[in-house]
Amino acid sequence: METVSRHVRRPTLTDLDRARVVVRDHLPPTPVSLPAVPDDAGIALKLETLQPTGAFKVRGAFAALAAIEPGREVVTASAGNHGLGVAFAAARLGRKATVVTAKNASPAKVGAICRFGIELVQVGDSYDAAEEHALELASQGAYYLSPYNDPDVIAGQGTVGPELAEQIGGPLTVVCGVGGGGLASGLGLWASTCDDVQVVGVEVEVSTAVSAAVAAGGQVPVEVGDTLADGMAGNIEPGSVTVDMVARYVDRLVTVSEAEIRAALRWLAFHRGVVAEGAGAAPVAAALAGKVSDHGQVVAVVTGRNIAAPVLAEVLAGTD
Repeated sequence: METVSRHVRRPTLTDLDRARVVVRDHLPPTPVSLPAVPDDAGIALKLETLQPTGAFKVRGAFAALAAIEPGREVVTASAGNHGLGVAFAAARLGRKATVVTAKNASPAKVGAICRFGIELVQVGDSYDAAEEHALELASQGAYYLSPYNDPDVIAGQGTVGPELAEQIGGPLTVVCGVGGGGLASGLGLWASTCDDVQVVGVEVEVSTAVSAAVAAGGQVPVEVGDTLADGMAGNIEPGSVTVDMVARYVDRLVTVSEAEIRAALRWLAFHRGVVAEGAGAAPVAAALAGKVSDHGQVVAVVTGRNIAAPVLAEVLAGTD
């Protein structure tokens, strides 16, 4: 990771309004699945799995690429879904982009990125290594598009909120995964305009960069372990605006275990007919484990479905 913090502007409600226009122009609203029977556990699902890229990250990609000056090359680092969103949006908008991932990034996500014909670079064995390399590439003049530490990306991810407000009445507790904190920051910014919405952020036990930074008042390195929620694993960029935004706008941060994520993946498939990846199941895992207080309707943002078939088959066949 770089030692000098980049200066990144904190997003505003004006950014959120602008992002809503861009996202509405390019992406249809994703549906909400409401609980129908008692064993649905009272959880509504915001199905970002039905985005054309299979994950919510495409929202931020469209919002950010639309805001970057035409003709400027874009470099980004990704655990997979952000890179896929950037690849999809760049192809639609006619932009040139380079995506950097770790060599051990999800094959399902890497394969999908390659289908869009943009430049893919794979380095190192962690998201942190990919981010460091992407920042080095961008230092030569390209725009570095962070998956989370970027005002337009955050605003784009935050469009999940006003879309939800049009689909389901309050009061709401919106539960989302936290990796770098972009989605939680965007949702929190939106919720700050609502009297009846709470936001709960969910990390995996083996990767708690954001909650550690919130507790410390700034970015601190944390040890990152292996997790099914690969899209939420990794440290965060020094000076990330998401730390202050999560501290200010998110009502609660909780963690989930690998066993809880696996159970949530099975629950989603067998009870609700939804295929999700580990990160997408994390908010459901927290709700099922009783870690989310009820403030009106609980809505879990199921952020993505891009899981390798053998991994999904192994999880669904398990009982842990």
